[in-house]
Amino acid sequence: MDYRIIIVSIIVMILIGTLSKKIGLLKENDVETLNNIVINIALPCMIFNALYTADVSLLPRLSILTVYMLITSLIVGILTYLLLNFFGWDKRKIWSLVIVVVLGNTGFLGYPITQGIFGNEGMIRAVFCDISTSIIFVVLSFILILIFDGEIKVAIRKILTFLPLWSIIFGITFNIFSIPIGSVGSTVVTYLAGATIPLIMISLGLSLKIDGLKYHFKEVGLASIIKLIIYPLIALGVLSLLNITGFEHTIGFIEAAMSSAMLGLVLAVTYRLDWELTSDCIFTSTVFSLVTIPIFLMFIL
Repeated sequence: MDYRIIIVSIIVMILIGTLSKKIGLLKENDVETLNNIVINIALPCMIFNALYTADVSLLPRLSILTVYMLITSLIVGILTYLLLNFFGWDKRKIWSLVIVVVLGNTGFLGYPITQGIFGNEGMIRAVFCDISTSIIFVVLSFILILIFDGEIKVAIRKILTFLPLWSIIFGITFNIFSIPIGSVGSTVVTYLAGATIPLIMISLGLSLKIDGLKYHFKEVGLASIIKLIIYPLIALGVLSLLNITGFEHTIGFIEAAMSSAMLGLVLAVTYRLDWELTSDCIFTSTVFSLVTIPIFLMFIL
């Protein structure tokens, strides 16, 4: 499908969420409910379905996409930390931005775009890119505990109850060992998976605010530049370094161009960082990504 149709469709669904909030059809508090449905039901079904139905022979080859995203995030994270430390920012503010630039919206925004343009073949590759987001989320949880003396039990509980991570494990396991889920199971998973993208977009529209540019202009501007421009450019270098070509190269680059993940806000709130700054950065990068992503797509499609 034409990428322009996909981008416009995504924008329309986001606007539906925003308009629903404006006219009182939905409330901002409904974001938490929608996100819980997405993260704990719809998205795990979407990931499981993609991995369960994938060509099992592709799995070893596609794992390089996870490695590629991890390396890119590590490079960007270190460079961002060193830069902000050079500027003399305090620790909480530094980490509030670091989590924004290393955690990409490879799922909530990446899945709709890759599946819409490339179908299931693009989706399965996007899942392997998104696995890195789950790994980074786990690693950051422990890093922030060590730095800010959080509770290890809280981090472990959040990790063990992070259902998208389990859907990856079960999807691959059921595929490799050819474990059947039956016609009913397959139908239910397919229906629930189909609800993921519209719910994500409506939730995103409900959660968007415009305070970021007003209160944290410099910070969100810097975060957006790093996430939406510098990160994809570094990703191109890593793709070349790892000799990733063809379809994997295309999907890998598209996923690297995504905005900041809303998972970053979970970390910011849990470990008492500057969560308002993190929220503003996520909003701003999401809005700007609707401009930068189509530009990148023009050059690679």
